[in-house]
Amino acid sequence: MSEAPQDGDGGQCCTVRGLVKTYRGARGTDGVRANDGIDLDVRRGEIFGLLGPNGAGKSTLVRQLTGLLRPDRGSVHLFGHDVVAHPEYAARLLAYLGQESSALDELTVALAAETTGRLRGLSRSGARAEAAEVITELGLEGIAARPLAKLSGGQRRLACFAAALVGERPLLVLDEPTTGMDPVARRAVWSAVDRRRAERGTTVLLVTHNVIEAETVLDRVAVIDEGRVIACDTPGGLKALVDGDVRLDLVWRDEAPIGVPAVAELADRAERTGRRWTVRTTPEQARELVAAVTSGPALAALDDFTLATPSLEDAYLKLGGRHQGLAR
Repeated sequence: MSEAPQDGDGGQCCTVRGLVKTYRGARGTDGVRANDGIDLDVRRGEIFGLLGPNGAGKSTLVRQLTGLLRPDRGSVHLFGHDVVAHPEYAARLLAYLGQESSALDELTVALAAETTGRLRGLSRSGARAEAAEVITELGLEGIAARPLAKLSGGQRRLACFAAALVGERPLLVLDEPTTGMDPVARRAVWSAVDRRRAERGTTVLLVTHNVIEAETVLDRVAVIDEGRVIACDTPGGLKALVDGDVRLDLVWRDEAPIGVPAVAELADRAERTGRRWTVRTTPEQARELVAAVTSGPALAALDDFTLATPSLEDAYLKLGGRHQGLAR
């Protein structure tokens, strides 16, 4: 493979302007506008997130950033290079971990990582050495000789992440990278990311609907809903939109005791999902509500309760986004 194109932008990693993508509908039906005029700027060296529910247009956007899908309108520049006009540049500038990696399934973990390095221009010995380093770094030595198809979902995902790291690229695009992983594996992923960012200035674009992960790892986040960017800021900046509120979660043992006046009063304002009720309110009102449901007859029906400060999910809902699809 030829060398990566020379860097043409000293400040930005990724610049997106006016990006539009519509999928054709069935005959006689309207098409689906997956991306609707998206503008984004991703700075070098940051971990930038795309947050939104399933179907918001995140993966469609990423496929255009990686040169796998051509937009109907708009521009995408990576390190100053136009990847709409020259989609071949994308493979030389970024490493992409998509949601599906079936092409690697018949290879062993070690061979998948080594093959990826070879495809990115490393010599056979260089690819083998770098694959071995990454496998050790992620604690995959015990399964290095096993085919990906024979692994559990979390192991397979970690092995695909390992392959994505071989053959260094200045941008890592990770679409739901930790799906199915246990806490140890997730920690290994983010330690590897942090190490590359600190040592090599690697930029990371993370696609996720996991709010907890987003709050923990992101420098900035764009909230996407129905194909549009509805907000872009730091996690703290977005949470400041609901800074005066708290969230009270009540979990009832069976059914909520509607006959108790304090509970009946809550019923009209709570978001109810099965036995869980969620109320967003001020800290002062939250204290009164907790006192009301943790004393008297309501307490016997209560299984658990939590009070939490604003989250990215709360900010998302404040912005008018859809509730479904975001994971706590």
